[in-house]
Amino acid sequence: MESKNTDVKVPFISKIAYGMGDVGCNFSWMFVGNFLMIFYTDVFGIGMSAVAGLMLFSRFWDAINDPVIGGLSDKTHTRWGRYRPWLLIAAPLTALVLMLTFWAHPDWSSTGKTIYMAVTYCILVLGYTCVNIPYGTLCGAMTQNIEERAKINTFRSVSAMVAIGIINIITVPLIAALGGGNDRRGYLLVAVIYGCIFAFCHIFCFAKTKEVVKIPEKEKTSQKVQLASVTKNRPYMIAVAGQFLFGVTLYGRNADALYYFTYVEGNQALFSTYSLFIIIPSIIGAACFPAVFRLTNNKGRSASIFALLTGISMFTMFFFTVRETPVPFYLFSCLAQFFFSGFNTDIYAIVPDCVEYGEWKTGLRNDGFQYAFISLGNKIGMAIGTSVLAGVLGSFGYAANQQQNPAVLAVIKHSFTTIPGVLWIVTAVVLFFYRLNRKAYHQIVQEIQERKQRGRHL
Repeated sequence: MESKNTDVKVPFISKIAYGMGDVGCNFSWMFVGNFLMIFYTDVFGIGMSAVAGLMLFSRFWDAINDPVIGGLSDKTHTRWGRYRPWLLIAAPLTALVLMLTFWAHPDWSSTGKTIYMAVTYCILVLGYTCVNIPYGTLCGAMTQNIEERAKINTFRSVSAMVAIGIINIITVPLIAALGGGNDRRGYLLVAVIYGCIFAFCHIFCFAKTKEVVKIPEKEKTSQKVQLASVTKNRPYMIAVAGQFLFGVTLYGRNADALYYFTYVEGNQALFSTYSLFIIIPSIIGAACFPAVFRLTNNKGRSASIFALLTGISMFTMFFFTVRETPVPFYLFSCLAQFFFSGFNTDIYAIVPDCVEYGEWKTGLRNDGFQYAFISLGNKIGMAIGTSVLAGVLGSFGYAANQQQNPAVLAVIKHSFTTIPGVLWIVTAVVLFFYRLNRKAYHQIVQEIQERKQRGRHL
């Protein structure tokens, strides 16, 4: 077997390209997370109960396809590597499905709307899985240098925060401008633009990155064996729990944000203003992760710190509003986003290190399979966060495009402030128990390399 150095420095252009991949992901998935629910209820004319049911059902679908795609990506063999080809092929196809997902038919029957929603959304989720799992796994295949991985994920997170900020600032006015008063047309045209960006970014990522860490042939095993191996990986299981809570909190709050500014603050355009305020803190917070990691020498502990401070900031936002107390409202919004961005960088930087720990612990390396369960945990959290929000709003009498009753307004406000605040604090507690620090990681990688060297000489 050929000896190959995998503890490599990654070229600057490759870090940029990897970051562009998450730009693409957010122009698809964050657009879906922030705007699809209100698109379904207020533009497509689908009831809250149907939306809540879809969000739950789609996670059963994820439970099937996420591990399958993760396993398939591990088994892919091409001259471009295992993971990069998925970006080239799946991204353009997923972009087309994104456009179809935002093609509204409010004149259809309730049954027709529900079927169309379910089919397009489930295909979209599958397409996103085919892109995002190989993309996320690619970081661990680019190098085994822990500092380089931290830098790669910093590029990823900074790029993501810029993309999210742009999406949140421009989407509402862009829908209005392109639609000319017709939200159906506006949403569809925005989906076309964002779909093209999604495809281009992943093609660029494919072109400018390189895989150097290989999975040994002997480690191709059944999914049952792989599942048994990941349950023995304590840092990984903590990371999965963190991703689940992350999904519940992030996507539940994001889905609620437009409802909050539309119905609680009384002006949907304030969502763009809010997004403008938090974009700079987003970028700075993401860039601060390497410094915090150097201080703690433990990615889980630094993620715990970021999560705790995010939770405190969001909880405090409950006591302020844009209309009555704009200065403290925006101040705590910026603080919450600053700490969240650091967490967002950190939580994804943990995953590749857990792969090495698993290889050291069990002798099995399965990057794609492990990232699939990280993705699944995040998506299950998303399903719970969004479906519970939709279900509770529906049970309290939410009516689209009308003045909401006090109970609905209270649910919307708490879902934007206190509830995510508490969940972030819970996330901080969970990640505090992550024990894989810098020193232990280097020892693990060294032992893995020594095992491989011994194996070559047998």
